[in-house]
Amino acid sequence: MQLKERSQMDPAYQWDFRDIYESREAWEEAYRACEKDIPSIAPLIEAMTESKESLKKALDEIYRIDEALSRVYVYASLHKEADNGSADYQEMEGRAMNLYVAFSTAVAPFDPTLLACDEEKIRNYLRDESMKTYRFSIEDTLRAKAHVLDRAGETILSKLSDAASSPRNTFSMLESVDMTFPKIKNTDGEEVEITHGTFGLFRESGDRRVREEAFNKYFGEFNRYRNTFAALYANSVKLDAFFADVRGYESACHGALERGNIPISVYDSLVDAVHNGLPTMKRYLELRKRALGLSELHMYDLYCPMVDEVEYKVTFEESRAILKNALAPLGSEYAALLDRAYDEKWMDVYENKGKTTGAFSCGVYGVHPYVLLNYTNTLDDLFTVAHELGHAMHSYFSSKTQDYVNHSYRIMVAEVASTVNEVLLTRYLLSTEKEPRRRAYILNHFLEGFRTTVFRQTLFAEFERKAHEMYTDGQPLTAKSLSELYRSLNELYYEGAVIDGFQDIEWARIPHFYNAFYVYQYATGFSSAVAIADSILSSGDASNYLAFLCTGGSDYPLNELKIAGVDLTRPETVREALAVFDSSVAEMTALFEEGALS
Repeated sequence: MQLKERSQMDPAYQWDFRDIYESREAWEEAYRACEKDIPSIAPLIEAMTESKESLKKALDEIYRIDEALSRVYVYASLHKEADNGSADYQEMEGRAMNLYVAFSTAVAPFDPTLLACDEEKIRNYLRDESMKTYRFSIEDTLRAKAHVLDRAGETILSKLSDAASSPRNTFSMLESVDMTFPKIKNTDGEEVEITHGTFGLFRESGDRRVREEAFNKYFGEFNRYRNTFAALYANSVKLDAFFADVRGYESACHGALERGNIPISVYDSLVDAVHNGLPTMKRYLELRKRALGLSELHMYDLYCPMVDEVEYKVTFEESRAILKNALAPLGSEYAALLDRAYDEKWMDVYENKGKTTGAFSCGVYGVHPYVLLNYTNTLDDLFTVAHELGHAMHSYFSSKTQDYVNHSYRIMVAEVASTVNEVLLTRYLLSTEKEPRRRAYILNHFLEGFRTTVFRQTLFAEFERKAHEMYTDGQPLTAKSLSELYRSLNELYYEGAVIDGFQDIEWARIPHFYNAFYVYQYATGFSSAVAIADSILSSGDASNYLAFLCTGGSDYPLNELKIAGVDLTRPETVREALAVFDSSVAEMTALFEEGALS
């Protein structure tokens, strides 16, 4: 089936942008206002350390413009995400990005000017009640003093930001717009086109021929462009290393974690804990092979359900009632917000030509979040909606509770709220489903959550770190070296499975690699979410978790998680989550022995 153009889609399942701006003309007006206001920043920064009043005046104006500009950019960006092939939306997003670069250039001298001032003088300013809003952000800036350049250096780096986004932008255009995929024969023998959205369906097919053919043709196309993808990713790594070096960080990984005040030991202990859990992964792969009746388990066999002929379709309309029941332990306000998300078109539901693949949530301060989906009526899609609405509610509660300065939560906690929803959904489905085969199907999904989120994302995290180390050690990042690295990690994580040749190129399709050292937080987030969800269900009290959702960016991530009862500085947090994986594998094995999987 050929994908429809954006204009051919049903608007009932598309975003309503009027909540941000009533019209394109209103966006143009807001754009011009930001453009006009940006030059006012320079004289305010020049005078800001003269008194607490002048510092507050500068901060008030910078954040006022930042809030207005964030809406300008998000409005343009979301239009482009919905239709990357539109030249008009490309131009809109490009103009908005240029404006952001101008703003970043204007505010670049802020940190050097602040840090050049006597620190005690600044701290005296912060003690005044009128500066309460800015205390955390300023103290965080003071903490990072050793990694801030002088005014000239910061200005240069800000001017580089637009060019530095080129690898990711080029990846997005190549992967989402320009690449096309061959047709394959589906289970009915019909020739159908592979897309990023349908590939997920094909690899879950119960027909091994379909999933093998889809695997080979989909990754075969990435392999055709392997040198281009390698050049893009290598340049992204080089930029990561450059920024880390000029800011004086030990490595790009250290720099990424330090921004959230996260010790590198959290990263290291995650990898160690997951390595210790690999024997359970090997048992799970062996169970999967037996359940599927295979003599060899290939990489294209990893995503299909282990339970035969279980129909588990969930329409988008059906997802609403299921999620409201599953997330009921989070309270009435949360339930009312779920209704708003469906009624007010917070979600852009179905795939269209040129639409960004996958799913995401984007908060818009003072409005509401916007969620991108590519819904295909599967159980996986139900979990995706739960996941993205978790992000959305985190953004909503943070924006409702915090002022603009402190509303934006950091990456470290970003994946917790989304995964709490997934775990609660799993627990709900398991508690209401009595039929052994459907129960096994749900449990299979839960185990796949562990495999793809804890194990797979940690594999990604190792790939990122090793790729960056290869570059800093002087080893060229080529299609060959990156694929060899990726293969070695797959051989470690998937011992007992056959690592097919095209699996080596999977690194080329991962967009998160262009936001370095992000993916490990999916694994820590999943581990944290397991602990939080189990606590909510056992105690019947979600108050600490809801308080966590309201913290936004008002504290460091590890401190915010402690409000919800999770301490990621303890290696036991990940180990305890992996113990749940181990017990779930045991339960699935028992169901297999009882004949529920055949």
